[in-house]
This record gives sequence, structure tokens and C-alpha cells, in this order.
Amino acid sequence: MLLTLTAASAERRVALVLGNSQYQHAAPLANPARDAEAMAERLKKLDFEVVSGFDLTKPQTQAMIAQFAKQVRGADIALFFYAGHGLQVAGKNYLLPVDAALEDETSFDFEAVPVDLVLRQMSRETSIRLVFLDACRDNPLAEVLAKTAGVNGASSGLAEIPIEDRGSGTLVAFAASPNQLADDGSGEHSPFTSALLKHIGAPNVSITGAMDRVTSDVLKATAGKQRPWINVSLTTEVVLHKVDLNAPLIVGEASAPPTEGGSDAGNTGAASASGQGDDQLALEVLRQKIPRLASDDPIFFDHPIDFGDPAIDGKSIAQLIKGKPLFSPVEGLDKSVWEGKHCDGCHEWDEARLCEQAKNFATNDVSVLRLQHPLGTRFKVALAKWAQGGCK
Repeated sequence: MLLTLTAASAERRVALVLGNSQYQHAAPLANPARDAEAMAERLKKLDFEVVSGFDLTKPQTQAMIAQFAKQVRGADIALFFYAGHGLQVAGKNYLLPVDAALEDETSFDFEAVPVDLVLRQMSRETSIRLVFLDACRDNPLAEVLAKTAGVNGASSGLAEIPIEDRGSGTLVAFAASPNQLADDGSGEHSPFTSALLKHIGAPNVSITGAMDRVTSDVLKATAGKQRPWINVSLTTEVVLHKVDLNAPLIVGEASAPPTEGGSDAGNTGAASASGQGDDQLALEVLRQKIPRLASDDPIFFDHPIDFGDPAIDGKSIAQLIKGKPLFSPVEGLDKSVWEGKHCDGCHEWDEARLCEQAKNFATNDVSVLRLQHPLGTRFKVALAKWAQGGCK
């Protein structure tokens, strides 16, 4: 048997993805169009209907937003991602199409696109709204507008976006804090988009948890100079890639029954079911993280085991369950409660009860990674192998 993932959620997801690099009246930007193209592909793999456009003029941008407005109505999740030049004027945020010149105050009204225009389309009968703006780059057009057009308060950094409480809530994420600039990046993607691509579809990670990781990555990539800013009013947990780690299911025909090998013996001979390629790939990534034992010898209850962990090497299962825990038996439990105590003081482990637990690890192999065992992850791997051999 193979552990498989839950079927794709029935919720409807619609995204608008825009990226502008080839500005006609300012120096081209290296990454925004690439950032947006990569984000569009990432979101498609997360079951989003994606409306996307790259290096668009003002009329093209408006047409794309109009198309998005029609598709997004009634969606469970509405998402907007933008990379390129943006600016704020009097506390309002604007995106700049590639044909924006901003030679005077009048041209600004006709050439820039208010972020509020997109947000209004996202708010029509949608439950959850996610907004990502990688648009805080140093903007020469904002300087022109402020200096020559007499527009007060025009600047490159974007302004904070207030959140209205509708549906199940909203998340707004800027590449940098309000009024600050973001780095376009010297690599293939900007620091913010690079981190977002890495974390937005992580299995079983909420969007708020993903953004915590994005913030950490951006701070490291910019040596603390750039801190993403996130405003959240979600009333429900949003997970874009749900993985069921507990539901065993045969997802293909096995070429042979599991052997008495290691804990990864069940990995062989299974064909991925149609439409589950991405889920199966995510599952295999988790499987690759399962540590291997130092020896392929059969596991017996009362024989010494070569775990590959110096803390427990050379001891048997029977010995270890009467010893002291190496890790907290309950996640987050203070050390003073468990350190120095004996395992059998809390767990009434015997051979039969331990065999039932070991069978669960053997059937649902990735479950060995879900929580740290008091005796370590390699002890879980050994238990799974012991169960596969019949709990002898």
C-alpha cells in the first residue's frame, strides 16, 4: 500500500497575475515578467484558474482586469499577484503599465492603474482574497511625477492597504514594508517572489505560515534590509496544498508485494493515478526525508539494532522502551516535566501494544515524520521495519 494525498479540493480558485519589465519610458526591469510567469505556472499547479498578462500597456491591463472580474465572481479564493513598478499618491497605490510616461498630473490619471480597481473586482461574492504586490522598486517615473508634475506625495514605496471584513477574510502581502523599497534581485527572481514561489504551495502549510517563511527568507537574502509586510484578517485557515498523511490508499497496481526490507519497501511498483502527478511528487519528496537505518538486517524486538543514531545504537526495542526519552513525549512539553524520566513511566508499552503502533508507521510510512518520537525518528523507522517483518 502507498500513502496518497487527498483529492483536489472542490473549492474554486481564480487568480490574476501581472508582471511588467519592458518599460517604454524608464529603464527595463530584469525580473518582474519572469516573476509573474513563474507565479502563474505555480498557481496553475495549485488548481487556480489563472488570468495572466506580461509587459502590458494600460488598455491591455484594463482588458485583463475586466476578464478577471468576470471569472472571479463567486470564487472561494481570489488571488492577485503583481510584479513591476508601482507608486503611491496621497496614500493610494497605483500600478504602472509599460507605456506609462507620467509627464504631467493629467497623464497620471490616464496612465496608471489604481490597485483599488483590482481589489474591488476581487471582493464580489468571493470568500477569501489573497494579494501579493512585488511593486516597491525604486521608480524613476515616481520621481518625475513628484518633481515636474507638481503631484504631492508621489513616491515609489507603496502605502498600506486597509482590509475590509468580508467573507472569510483577506491577506495582503507587500514585498517590503509600507513606504520602503524592495530589491529587484540579481538572480532569476526577486527575493520576495523567489521566497513566495518556494513556500506558497508547501504541503499542509497555511498561507499565514507560508508568509512567515517568506519573511524569514527575504530578511536573510537581503541581510535584513528588506522586510515584507503582511496584513491579515483571515477568519479561517487557508491551505493551498492539503496532504492527507493518514489515509492509506492504493493509487496504482503493485508489481510485487512489499518485501521484508527497510521502511521504504512499500515505495516500489506503484503507478501514479491520473491527475495526481503533483501530489505524488510532493509525497515522494516527504518520503525522501525519512532517514534510513545504518543496517538492512531484520529487526527483532529483543536484538540490538544499528539505528545510525549514536544515542540509541546497539540497543534493542525492548531495552529502549524502558529507558529515558531523548525528546519530549508531547510537542511543546517543558523539559522539567519529562527530562530524566523513564519512558515506561508514561507509556504502558509492551510488545503487543508497540506492534500496533509499529503497524501504523509501516502502513502510513510518511507518518514517521509527523511528530518527533520520544526515542527519535529512527526509532519509528525501526518499528515500521519490525512490523513489516511480523513483529517478531
